[in-house]
Amino acid sequence: MLGARDWGKHETRNSKLVRPVVPSFEFRFRHPAPKCAMKVRAFAGDDVAAVYAIQLKCPQAAQWRQEDYLHLAGDPGGTILVAELEDANPPAIAGFAVFHRVMDEAELRNIAITPSHQRKGIARSLLETGIRTLRESGVRQLFLEVRASNHPAVAFYASAGFQLLYTRHDYYQNPVEDALVMVCDITP
Repeated sequence: MLGARDWGKHETRNSKLVRPVVPSFEFRFRHPAPKCAMKVRAFAGDDVAAVYAIQLKCPQAAQWRQEDYLHLAGDPGGTILVAELEDANPPAIAGFAVFHRVMDEAELRNIAITPSHQRKGIARSLLETGIRTLRESGVRQLFLEVRASNHPAVAFYASAGFQLLYTRHDYYQNPVEDALVMVCDITP
């Protein structure tokens, strides 16, 4: 099984991507419950300003326009979840995850947590809730792209059962960087 240390073990032949043989895998986490009082709920239109503000604080997150979130929220294949802190008055959004489904496959399009609330289990809760939601709609595999240099994110996804499929060379801009394409089988 490929783990966080194996994320770069793939090859290219004649400038074409070659997918490694990926053994059977499944969605799993090895970490405890969130370390803060929060709930994961569906995105509402009035959450867009908070989601956008979080995105701006997280340079590793995909940088979308506010309209992009609203458009995806209205798409039948779109799922946006927010993590709301319950101990804030009024409740505040600490993170979000964006998924897009097409038939029995889906992609994690964006995920970000406010810097002051990172490493508290919020991303894990968002991903778990997203996977449960996608599973209920018939999704069997979840894909994502992550910057090759984002080692904490790669390790996080590997801990959830994601496996490296291949690398997209020079995929990201500002700075130019490779994307690792990862997949997780989320069938029950």
